[in-house]
Parts: sequence; structure tokens; C-alpha cells
Amino acid sequence: MNRFVLAIALMSLACGGEPAAEAPEEPAQEAGPVLLASQKAAKSVAWYTLGGELLAEVSVSDHPHEIVRRGDRLYVTDNGVMQIENAGQGGNKVSIIDLEARERIGEVDLGEFYRPHGIDVCADGTLLVTSENPDQLLIADLSDNSITARYETGGETPHIVRCSLDSAYAYVSNARSGTVAKIRLADGERELVETGDRPEGQTLSRDGSKLYVAHRDADKIVVVDTAGWTVASEIATGGSPVRCGLNGDETLIAYGLFGDEAMGVADVAEGKELGQVPMAGPAVSLEMHGDDTALSCAQDAGVCYAVSVSERKVLHEVKVREGAGPDPALLLE
Repeated sequence: MNRFVLAIALMSLACGGEPAAEAPEEPAQEAGPVLLASQKAAKSVAWYTLGGELLAEVSVSDHPHEIVRRGDRLYVTDNGVMQIENAGQGGNKVSIIDLEARERIGEVDLGEFYRPHGIDVCADGTLLVTSENPDQLLIADLSDNSITARYETGGETPHIVRCSLDSAYAYVSNARSGTVAKIRLADGERELVETGDRPEGQTLSRDGSKLYVAHRDADKIVVVDTAGWTVASEIATGGSPVRCGLNGDETLIAYGLFGDEAMGVADVAEGKELGQVPMAGPAVSLEMHGDDTALSCAQDAGVCYAVSVSERKVLHEVKVREGAGPDPALLLE
């Protein structure tokens, strides 16, 4: 066949009656911030557009709960059970996620300590993790991901932990004991303050002088003086606050309300609730982004919200994939 005939044959095939192959589906486009969610039921961490398109998903070892970001790394407590009330040994890993590559790049092996839950990274790079089986505060060195110390928390079911600004102390909510512990990281020396029924989520003031603790079974946020380790004041809330965060000038505090299926906002100075933003189900998380945006997820409904705290208005409502069970979420620029 000469070249002319071959060319005509090829053109005929290209223009003939055979249907053209469908173009591959283009991936979701990222425009602006991206929502990152710890997906408790799906045993994964996932990235979504604010329109709800799934961009990427990374599996972790087992039922992730709390997360903390340090630079381009995300640390995830792979608790191993869905709820604090569930029985079971649980998992014993902290997953390490590369946020830029969107992949799991390592883990902190907790050995004999299971059901890790609360997590924080101190300013000096020390990783703090609470375990519920047995009840312990674990200290890890991120240079080699090894456990360097473990301390008793003085209570049952240590839940959320925050590091002091000077990296000297850990503040731990003992959920089933009604106490919050102040633990010196150098030697485990401990002080306890009684705060009320089921202390859970915490946030620190910017100067580190006050610790705000949400109490799920007491419908209040307790303000603890971190120097004297005494209760300074209380803020009345709606039903069952689980996590909390301050706005930029610390005049307002936002919190997820498990009982009221909403996000609440209170005036810090007045110590009372100003109003609520309804959600599609019980709120299980609250993370602040910038000075005025609060993120909270309704785990059972599979919806995460970005809310203006000052205006008490939903900015974005992100529906995640079915069955994912989102818990804490972050906005990534």
C-alpha cells in the first residue's frame, strides 16, 4: 500500500462510524482552601474541595480520632475503636502523613499503650499523646519517633492534651474522673484540679495563662488559671460541648455541641452563650482556622462546616463521602 492510500485509510478509520473513546474523567480541581478531615469510620484521612469533591484519601492503621499539624506533617491518633464508650483493646499507632505528597510516610509505634486519643506537639517539637488502655500520657521524640517517657495522669480515660507555651507542661482532661491534670514533662510531677463532669476539649489563651475546657456532661466551659492551677471562671453553654476554640481577640469562644446538634458561640467576658448555628447532627469536633473561622463536623451525618464565629453564619458546608464518619477537620490553604 502506497503512502497516499495508507493516509486515506487512516483518515477513514479516524472519521468513520466507530465511536470515539471517552476522555478520562478529570480530577477535581482545587480552587482556594481545601478541607482535610480525619475520617473515623473510613479509617482514613481525606482531602476535599469546599464543594465536596474528594481530592485524595490516605488510609491509616485503625479508626483515627484526633489530629495535629506541624509544618508539612500531620500526626493522627489511630485509636482503634469508634467511640470512647466502646470496649476493645484498640490500636497502638500514631500515623504520620505528608500533607504535600498526601501519603502516609511513617508511624509512631506506641508498643504496650493502646487507644491513643489526644495529641499535641509542643513548641520544642515534643509529641504528646494520651492513651486510654492503660491510662497514660506518652512523650515521644519526633526525630526518631520513639517513646521517651510515660506518666500517670491521676485520673481515668485521659482524653485531650495540650502543651504549655514553654513546652514544660502537659494539660490533660481526665474524662471519666472530672479532673484536669497539669503534668511537668521533665519528671511527671502532677497537679489536679476538679472541674466538673466529663472534661474533654481544650484550648489555650494566646499568652498561655488560661486553659478553656469543654465539659460534655456539665454544659459548660471551665476556665483554668494555668499558673495557680485553679478554676478562674465558667461559661454556660448549650447541650454537651465537646471541643472549643477562641477567636482572634479572645472575646468569643466557639464550641461543638453534641447534645444540641449545633455549634455554639459564647461571650467570654460575660460567660454566657450568644447563640447557636444548627448542624445536621451531633457536633464531634471544633478547630479554629485564622481569627474567625471555626470548623466542626457532624460525624453521623457526614457533613463538615466552616462557620464565621463573629457572625454565627455558615461559610461552607462540605458533604464528605458516604460512611466516612468525619471527626476533626482543618482548612489547608
